[in-house]
Amino acid sequence: MSHTFLRRGVSVAVVAALAVLSACATPEPEPTPPPPAAPPPPPPALSLNRDVAEAASIYVAFMREAGTIQSGFTTAESIQDAIRRGAAYEPAQLSRGLIAYGAILALQSPEFVTGVRSFATDPEQRATVVARIIADPAYAATLPGADAAAGLIVSTIGVDSAAMTAIAEAVEGDAYTIQERRDPRRRWAVTPIANRADRLEGAKTLSAARMLPSAEDSARLFAAAHDGRGLNTTAASLPPPFTPAMVNSLAIAALAALGAAGEDGRANTEALTVESNSEFCLNMSKLMLFQCLAASRPSYEDMFCLGRHVARDLGQCTAQALAPTGRTPVSMAAAPTVAADAATASQNAVQSAPN
Repeated sequence: MSHTFLRRGVSVAVVAALAVLSACATPEPEPTPPPPAAPPPPPPALSLNRDVAEAASIYVAFMREAGTIQSGFTTAESIQDAIRRGAAYEPAQLSRGLIAYGAILALQSPEFVTGVRSFATDPEQRATVVARIIADPAYAATLPGADAAAGLIVSTIGVDSAAMTAIAEAVEGDAYTIQERRDPRRRWAVTPIANRADRLEGAKTLSAARMLPSAEDSARLFAAAHDGRGLNTTAASLPPPFTPAMVNSLAIAALAALGAAGEDGRANTEALTVESNSEFCLNMSKLMLFQCLAASRPSYEDMFCLGRHVARDLGQCTAQALAPTGRTPVSMAAAPTVAADAATASQNAVQSAPN
């Protein structure tokens, strides 16, 4: 019995000792929690390169100058001065400027900018959207707010188109008025133009000259593109389908909203400002202006050429580039009593032009 008791006592002592040692043991350290996940990088800021603003300034400055043309000419030279002002655009440059200006107007639409930038938070999604726009500019027209941006573009540039059409109506109407016997201007208006060849060559030279951007307008447009204000815009909504020129304007604006149209994105924005339909319309207008001036003899016929193939065509080409149903040929209606020879030459130019 004593041995059994002794063994039990030793066992109890061992257990007690182990318990004391266990209580005195240093506890295992808690595992270190993983560091918090780094927040995603902020989306890139909206960016548009200065080339787009400069191209847009060419359109804005020229249309402002063309808008100073008025009817009620008092001398034959005043007609020639108006022709020089109205002919002083290179068609491809003016077309590119129109699209660039449309892009800057689209960036005045908070609905479009906010809608597009919703895809910029996630870097992978942003890269995917940018790649899709570059591969197919029409994708930009499916982004949120595109109808608001398109409506803003059409309603704002539509003011230019309407102004040029109003000038055309006034100038063409004055070409009738000036032929009336009671009009004191009739004496010089019906006199044949002495330097017909020179003024035609002058118009051709002005049409081929490279247009320079306006520094003041460029700065104003560049600032407006980035802060979304500063331009006299008129909000509206225009659902698809969109014209190719409109699609390109929206694509440039979408790339800018995604931060992908800055100085390192010039190649993409430059390509998007080129649109063949808009350029063709303006080139045809110039061809018809040259044909009209070649056939015109007295000053009142030059007035017709100015109204029809400068002011009216500018209004129509501008509207046709942006309006979804703008498929009307440029200024093809004849004027039976005013400048009949010039009108015939203009029609012949249209019929013989390559398709």
